[in-house]
Amino acid sequence: MKRYIMRCFPKTSIFGEAALDLAGKAAKSPLFPKPFPKLTGFWKWLIYLLFLLVWAASCETKPAVNQDPAVDPGVEETASQLREEYFDPGSISQEVFDSTKVEVQQFIEDLNKIIRNKNYDIWVSHLGNDYFAEKSSSEYLAQISEQPRLKTQKIVLRSPQDYFLHVVVPSRANDRVDDIEFISPTRVKAYTVTPNGQRLRLYDLENSGNTWKIIN
Repeated sequence: MKRYIMRCFPKTSIFGEAALDLAGKAAKSPLFPKPFPKLTGFWKWLIYLLFLLVWAASCETKPAVNQDPAVDPGVEETASQLREEYFDPGSISQEVFDSTKVEVQQFIEDLNKIIRNKNYDIWVSHLGNDYFAEKSSSEYLAQISEQPRLKTQKIVLRSPQDYFLHVVVPSRANDRVDDIEFISPTRVKAYTVTPNGQRLRLYDLENSGNTWKIIN
């Protein structure tokens, strides 16, 4: 069969190469007909050519498979964010650490006075937007209302002001900062240390301009 193809198409032509390649693939097909002993010359070649065209038309073109694993844009974005948010606390100098600790201690002392005076509006001004939204949500207020102390007193929190008066005021008016930990150039965790040496987190704070805000 290849002899007839080469006779019709020069081997070096694009048509000759394509025809030879297609003939090779067709010959491997179980559907390829057995040689026709009674047909010779031109008619045998014509029969083979017709079958070859039918076989080629019936083959499905399979889409190319990309060998590279697909990258989920969401995963890539998350990885990028993680790289951007990576922070080495060792990059903070001792001078910056000490001055920031003093600022945070003063901030908490002022916050204690605000809480003791039950000044809700000023307390709110010291909260980050997301933190305030969380404390204001009906789901969060309902969850806190299930605490034993509030249940015993039959107190149901219905607003962030209820949360401030019945949760914050009784429990957060005497906080003391003994240590801080940088989690980014503008964010720190404030800790208090109990008499037995236990380190308890008070707040996560963020410095926005010259103002500290509670973010967690």
